[in-house]
Amino acid sequence: MNKLKVGMISFAHGHAFSYFHALHSLPEVELVGIADPLKSRVDTLLNQYPLSYYEDYRELLAADIDAVVICSENVYHAEITIEAAKRGKHILCEKPLGITTDEMQAMLSACQENNVQLMTAFPCRYLAAVVQAKKAVENGEIGEIVAIKGTNRGTFPGGWFVDPKLSGGGALLDHTVHVMDLMNWFTGSQVKEVYAYAAALFHENLEVDDAGMIHVKFASGAFGVLDTSWSRTAPFPTWGDVTMEIIGTKGVISVDGLAQKNELYSSAAGKGQWDYWGDNMDAYMIQAFVRALLSGEAVPISGEDGLRSAAVALAGYRSIQEGQPVLL
Repeated sequence: MNKLKVGMISFAHGHAFSYFHALHSLPEVELVGIADPLKSRVDTLLNQYPLSYYEDYRELLAADIDAVVICSENVYHAEITIEAAKRGKHILCEKPLGITTDEMQAMLSACQENNVQLMTAFPCRYLAAVVQAKKAVENGEIGEIVAIKGTNRGTFPGGWFVDPKLSGGGALLDHTVHVMDLMNWFTGSQVKEVYAYAAALFHENLEVDDAGMIHVKFASGAFGVLDTSWSRTAPFPTWGDVTMEIIGTKGVISVDGLAQKNELYSSAAGKGQWDYWGDNMDAYMIQAFVRALLSGEAVPISGEDGLRSAAVALAGYRSIQEGQPVLL
């Protein structure tokens, strides 16, 4: 069996560990090595698995690999992606794809010029509730979509996420992209107008926003509104939520992406908890990436998908600055 040789670049984003374990579980994948300028971030993996370690990601790109998974701080996504493309490596890049529209266009161009595939990490497409809702919409069960109300409310990430020089933005950028991708996917239409609000409401002395609301108009005529925030406090049972209320001409679908859970009341923890038992969306996304590359098919979530959702968040920041709606 031909194996896909994969390297991982940076574990700055916590999703990297989930992606690593998903890759490691696939018999058709050979994990060749990992690169991270901070070795302490990956010591646990290096101690547990026979992996090559590289401080400089360029050394990993010089190795015999077919693809890379990039989970660096947002500001480095473009640089690493473009370099990987020049080396002929296929790429799965953590969201947001980039922090400016120009750099995301450069990422897409580099991949196209070097005949490699670029996939954006949007695992929420693989949540069971989302998959079922997409089928229902495609089957015409609620008619034409006229509006979608969504939420992506998470816990405060801290670290480099709140340093605008590394993240490129706050909660409005971090938490718009996942559900905005779902809205784009469900409507099959592109956002034409954006109006947004964002501020630091839950944490003091932040250089970035931790709460926001973003409103969009689609070319199809549909409307969307999305609550994006780091508003979940430490006692909350889970890290956050992914929800949508999809309103159609013939009906409504309510989506709770993390509803596959049990309520657990633990004396040891001292609080109620949600014990999630649902399918692993990260694992399904990694499987789809690997399957596409091994079969020579197009990756299911493209770089263009990543650009479209991130561009909405970036337009949201322009809207805030200008105090009025922004046209895309």
